[in-house]
Amino acid sequence: MDIIKTSIQDLYIIQPQVFGDSRGWFTESWSKKAFEEAGLYYDFVQDNHSFSANKGVLRGLHYQKGEAAQAKLVRCTRGAVLDVVVDMRKGSPTYMKWEAVELSCQNHRQLLIPRGFLHGFLTLTDNVEFQYKVDNYYNQEADRSIRWDDPEINIDWGVKDPILSDKDKNAPFLRDSDIDFYY
Repeated sequence: MDIIKTSIQDLYIIQPQVFGDSRGWFTESWSKKAFEEAGLYYDFVQDNHSFSANKGVLRGLHYQKGEAAQAKLVRCTRGAVLDVVVDMRKGSPTYMKWEAVELSCQNHRQLLIPRGFLHGFLTLTDNVEFQYKVDNYYNQEADRSIRWDDPEINIDWGVKDPILSDKDKNAPFLRDSDIDFYY
């Protein structure tokens, strides 16, 4: 398992080894031991799995407020996505920077996202399955969103008119949010 630093502080791409033959392939998608050997300590408590039927579905930008914040280990197990994160930790050297990584069932890449980040993804294919581990349980009262096209963040999603949920269509701009993350 390769743990690859990104341009954003504490954000890592995880590239698992994939062993294949004529029958198919095998990969170890999570190893607490391998992460701890790399100095990454996470206690994941919940797995989530989503399905998006169409190319162009955008989910995000989401976060859990305050004590309900979640670190995530995300991966795409069917199809492909453009996964996007934004560092919202005040005091971080990469505060307000965003990173986009393609995750797919072909490249087996994962993204390790610490607490204090906005997160979203855009489906690049039809029939996408997206899975993630989180280190804190979902809390509906703490569930928040920021507009995917917020000009203050200025993410290049590569689309002008994505397929959005009502929640994401009506998400507030960053200037109107109650984000309270600190580095």
